[in-house]
Amino acid sequence: MTITSPVIAIDGPSGSGKGTIARRVADALGYHLLDSGALYRLTAIAAENRGIRLDDAAAVAETARGLDVRFDSHEDGSERIWLSGKDVTGEVRKESTGAGASTVAAHPAVREALLERQRAFQRVPGLVADGRDMGTHVFTSAALKIFLTASAEERAKRRYKQLKDKGLDVSLAALSRDIDDRDRRDSERSVAPLKPASDARILDSSGLSIEAVTETVLEWVAEL
Repeated sequence: MTITSPVIAIDGPSGSGKGTIARRVADALGYHLLDSGALYRLTAIAAENRGIRLDDAAAVAETARGLDVRFDSHEDGSERIWLSGKDVTGEVRKESTGAGASTVAAHPAVREALLERQRAFQRVPGLVADGRDMGTHVFTSAALKIFLTASAEERAKRRYKQLKDKGLDVSLAALSRDIDDRDRRDSERSVAPLKPASDARILDSSGLSIEAVTETVLEWVAEL
């Protein structure tokens, strides 16, 4: 049977580069893109725009089911996120939005609603899905599952550079601690913990350029 809308699932810990690689691979293939982590932030934004309290699980879940979202990229490969036709890239990455995302993510009804929403991104000609449980939970039949990782030190340095380039005053030591804590929380959580799918291909990006990692992923896609 011919697969008309294959899914390329790219999972991995914070700072592994999966977002950047997912955008580049999606652009190269002409596929749709799903940044699953951003969906919780977008849900918080959409709910607040509608005057919905973030502790109102039922109303927030309904908002999540109706999200009008599109993930795109600028010519330089940087991310661009649209909500109901409006570019909300900057708003999505604000600390206050992250706090709202934490609130809505605690509601089981919202997680279930976003599971449906994530799967709705699978459309022709195909999808590149970036997250932590894309291959293990959301798209278990993905045509290609990749677990993209890097050393904790490398990931902290990347995050440090990213934030410094945005003009933010950050501490490399604090970022290292934050990554360690996040790795532990993601790996130990009871629902869809961070781990490679049993049939995932492991790719360690430590010391590799973005171009080299993208090329490897595209070579794997060509083998399908």
